[in-house]
Amino acid sequence: MRKLAFLAILTLPAFPAGNKLTWEDRVELTRGLTAEYATVKVLLPRSKKALEFEANGGYDKKQWNEIARESGPAARAGDLVQITKIEIEEDKLVLQINGGFKGGKKWYQGVQIGMGGNTAPIGGNGSDTNAPGGTSIVLLFHKPLEPIKASEIKKMLAPVLDFEKRSVTQLYSETLSPETQQAIKEKRVMVGMDRDQVVMTLGRPEHKSRETKDGLDIEDWVYGIPPGKITFVTFSGDKVIKVKDSYAGLGSQVGGRGQ
Repeated sequence: MRKLAFLAILTLPAFPAGNKLTWEDRVELTRGLTAEYATVKVLLPRSKKALEFEANGGYDKKQWNEIARESGPAARAGDLVQITKIEIEEDKLVLQINGGFKGGKKWYQGVQIGMGGNTAPIGGNGSDTNAPGGTSIVLLFHKPLEPIKASEIKKMLAPVLDFEKRSVTQLYSETLSPETQQAIKEKRVMVGMDRDQVVMTLGRPEHKSRETKDGLDIEDWVYGIPPGKITFVTFSGDKVIKVKDSYAGLGSQVGGRGQ
C-alpha cells in the first residue's frame, strides 16, 4: 500500500513550465498557506468556479453577490475559514476554502481539539457559522509567476480574508509545549504529534495508505509532489511514530525520525 501511494504521487502532472518559481518557492507557498485559518471580511459565495480575485486586491463585488444569491454563502463576514488546498498554476494560484464547493456543511462540525482527554469542538467558542459549504478563490497575476512568499499572498488577500486575527487554532496551539509550538511554526512534524497537530503543521495529505506490520495497524500520510522532497508521516493509532523524508525519483533518502 505504501508503494502504491508513492507511485500515485509520481503520476501527478508536472508543474507549469511558464513561471519562474523554484521547487523551494513552491514548497514555501504550499506549506505557508495550506491549513492556514483566516477570518472572512466580506460575504464569500459558494461557487463551483473559483472566485476571481486580482493580485492588486480588486475583485468584482457585484459578480460575487450574484453568485451568492444563486448558490448561497460559503462564509459570512466574521466567520472563520481554512485554506484546505493550494494549486500553483502558470499565472495564478487557486486556494480551496473549507474543502471547496463539495465541502460539507460546517466543515469543522464534530472536530474536537485539546489535550489530555480535555477536548472541545472547534465551533464551540462562538466561531460557529451557518455557512452551507466551501468554495475556492483564484488569485490572478496575468503573467508568469515569480518568486513570492506566503506572507505576501496573505497581504494580497487582505480585502477579503484576515489572517492576523487570533483563531481557535492559535489559542489551542498556545496550550502545547514550546517544542511542539516551534515545530508547527516551522512546518515540521515530530514523533508524538497527534493527527490534529499534523494537520496544523502540514495541512491534509493528498494520499493516505494503511497496512498491518508486525501485528501493528499503521497509517501513512504522504506530503509532497515530485521531483523533490516527499514526507511520509506514519501513525499508530492517533500518534506519529515515524517521519521519513526522501526525494522522489532521485533515489536519495533525506532522513528518518522515530522508530
